[in-house]
Amino acid sequence: MTKEALEQTQHRLSEQNTRTDPVLALGLMMFLIIVGDRLWLAIDRRPPAWDQADYLNWVLEYQRILETSQPFSGEWWHQFWLLSPKIPPLMYVTTVPFVQIFGASPDSSTLVMLLYSAILLGSVYGLGRILFNGYLGLWAALLCILLPGLYRYRLDFLQDYPLTAMVTWSFFCLTLWWFSRYSSRSQQWGMAALMGVSVGLALLTKQTALFFLLTPIAVSGITSLYQRQWERLGQWLLGGIIALGMLYPWVRTNWLLILTSGKRATIDSAIAEGDPPLYTLDAWLYYWKDLPELVSWPLLWIPIVGFIGIGIQFWRSEQRLNLKQHPKTIWILLFLVGSYFLCSLNINKDTRYILPSLPVLSLLLAYGLNQWDKLSRKWGPKIRWGTIGLAGLLMFLNLYPLGGQFFIRALSPGAMNYPVLGLPLPHPKVIDEIIKTEPYLRSNVGVLPSTPTLNQHNINYYGQVRNSQVHGRQVGTNSQHIVQDGRSLRWFITKTGQQGLSPSTERQQLTQFIETGGLFNLHQSWSLNDGSQLNLYHQHTPPVQVVPLDRPLSEVQLYNLFVASPVPPGSPVPVTYQWHGPWKDLQSGLVLITWIRERDGQIAWIHDHGFGMGNLYAPDNLDPEQAVEVSELTSMLPPADMEPGSYRLRVQYLPDRNLDTPAQDIPIPPIRMMLSFDAPAQPALELDLSTQFRTFAATLSQGPTALEHIFSEVGRINQYDPTQDYLLQVDRTLSYRLQQDPNQVDSLYSLVLSRVLRQDVPGAIAALDVLTTLEPNSPYPWAYLAVVYLYDWKPQKAQNVLETALQLKPDEPEIRAMQAISWAMQGRFFKAWQLAKTLDLI
Repeated sequence: MTKEALEQTQHRLSEQNTRTDPVLALGLMMFLIIVGDRLWLAIDRRPPAWDQADYLNWVLEYQRILETSQPFSGEWWHQFWLLSPKIPPLMYVTTVPFVQIFGASPDSSTLVMLLYSAILLGSVYGLGRILFNGYLGLWAALLCILLPGLYRYRLDFLQDYPLTAMVTWSFFCLTLWWFSRYSSRSQQWGMAALMGVSVGLALLTKQTALFFLLTPIAVSGITSLYQRQWERLGQWLLGGIIALGMLYPWVRTNWLLILTSGKRATIDSAIAEGDPPLYTLDAWLYYWKDLPELVSWPLLWIPIVGFIGIGIQFWRSEQRLNLKQHPKTIWILLFLVGSYFLCSLNINKDTRYILPSLPVLSLLLAYGLNQWDKLSRKWGPKIRWGTIGLAGLLMFLNLYPLGGQFFIRALSPGAMNYPVLGLPLPHPKVIDEIIKTEPYLRSNVGVLPSTPTLNQHNINYYGQVRNSQVHGRQVGTNSQHIVQDGRSLRWFITKTGQQGLSPSTERQQLTQFIETGGLFNLHQSWSLNDGSQLNLYHQHTPPVQVVPLDRPLSEVQLYNLFVASPVPPGSPVPVTYQWHGPWKDLQSGLVLITWIRERDGQIAWIHDHGFGMGNLYAPDNLDPEQAVEVSELTSMLPPADMEPGSYRLRVQYLPDRNLDTPAQDIPIPPIRMMLSFDAPAQPALELDLSTQFRTFAATLSQGPTALEHIFSEVGRINQYDPTQDYLLQVDRTLSYRLQQDPNQVDSLYSLVLSRVLRQDVPGAIAALDVLTTLEPNSPYPWAYLAVVYLYDWKPQKAQNVLETALQLKPDEPEIRAMQAISWAMQGRFFKAWQLAKTLDLI
């Protein structure tokens, strides 16, 4: 093709660009997305699967915290960032307005994808206009509607599509700044600031945005430095400071969980899913092999053939290719090659993880598709529009079961995503039945199956929609906890047929315990669309029961108490409490139960807890002054070193969980029980969670040898209390008792652990300061204090207390490892490396 012909073609494309209104064209594309997506979602009856339901749960959590927003409160912001410790919260926060306006449901939540679609199409058009021309930008935006990888995940409430939109917008802002050399200085600085904001928002969508943006960001900074463009480098630094400043509060609050969960999300997941190791060729060709699934064969090969044809013409013209004359093409290739390399370097692989590279790839595909006009003025437009028509047909057949499976498998493999038809699944009815049975209690359901349609996350989501009255948790995954799991929950869901991802042996053991152990009755069953049955089991004698009373009461009373006697020390003792009182006092209060040795009047053991074990829930129509009876069937634990003899009971009421109000004695008749080594152990229920926690938390004094057991137990009982209310119960009751007697070492260890788990840094430091004075010769309070300082990014303070710990136990490897961490956090990397090497940590 002659130079004149090329100029004519470019002029014609420019004229076409001027005749096409980009706002109208993009608006029409958005209209097609709105109609197509909402139609598909209206037909689809599937409930959200694992990740989708988990993300929907977080949306409702952020809806609640935003409804009580206090933007000038540092504590509120701390709780805001703390709410999502593993994944940044931008997608959840942007979904909240749609849930607020249209109600909480999976379909209303997916409306946020329309917002991200608008961002994506606008950004792709902007990139095309900067790097090529506006006409090609519109073609690239059109391809983003037709790429299977994008329209498939646009219908799912996952982070991949929002991440794709935000990465594309960030790359657009970065490109706008990088190619703004002829703009005014003020405009360049403004573009740099916008670039920083966009990168910060992309990172607040998901950390993996860095995989796609790191290469162009690094190249732009290094180039500015190499060419000594100091003002450009300053603009680059400004953008970086803004981006890091936006991400900093979330990372600062959750950095430890980010690191620990990162290992599970990458290394552990890669091993579990059988992803290819990095030293194999398959690891580096993984995403290359997935291109047909993400793009489809027509949208891949027809643009490639267009490039090949133009390449042949260029070669025949005997012109030389000078890459320096094509900086914008190099810029696109930097993004794509860098993204591919870094995504391949991540050992945990999934097709959707490469999704954010597709919009930029669409620019090259659109460019290649438009090369057909240069190859043939007659056939070029027909081939181009024919390709678009074929891609549209494939999209339609991939989304709706209208036949042609062989055709679509050949041209668009792996992209079928049909809506699930049939009757609505019974998840909301299950939640309604639980609430109808226990209207005054917050319930936690043990979910044994783990399938896309029935799992702990979607049961939890439908319970969250009902004002968080019902939660769902997966149990039965550890063979050592089967009996404890079965005895610790009031409700269970089982399923016939296919069970999904749950470990089969443990699930069968727990299912057998529920069905034949004598504690549960089959409450109700529902049919599922696959022909299986969902079975809901309920304890026939629930450990907590609430009954409204027909007489008014002005104060909390211990109406009745049943306790076994005599019993041996160190063995669980069955006990039943019946409390009467106004609802508001029982729901907000705590009870201090103290057993006192009659021989000398010393406190022997305690059984402090929240009324109803912290599970009281107020329906909307309940009068706060309504008198109720709360019955608790539970167990307490006299310590094994208690001497035989008579013990009497004292009961006190703490009016408020959060304020330092004094405890009030609850009048009771004289109640005594006997401890005897000769007495037989009594059949008892599981200990309440507060008692279990205080028991194993006291072993913190043993140091690192106790930590594995402690955190295993914490993980177990956290499944039984999804809100971790027991930690607040322990904190409040022990804080009050330590005000009366500050020298209780075991109580201080329990208080420390409860505050660490609640990430109450000032409270944990205050409790540890007291412990270091009570146990000055033990290295472990000092070591625990150092851990909290390190978590709070105060390595110098951690270093100071570690020196004391090392003086007391210089050979403790865990303490020396923390010393290496503190040096690294202070920037003394060589010293940290030397110590880590001596400890065989590297």
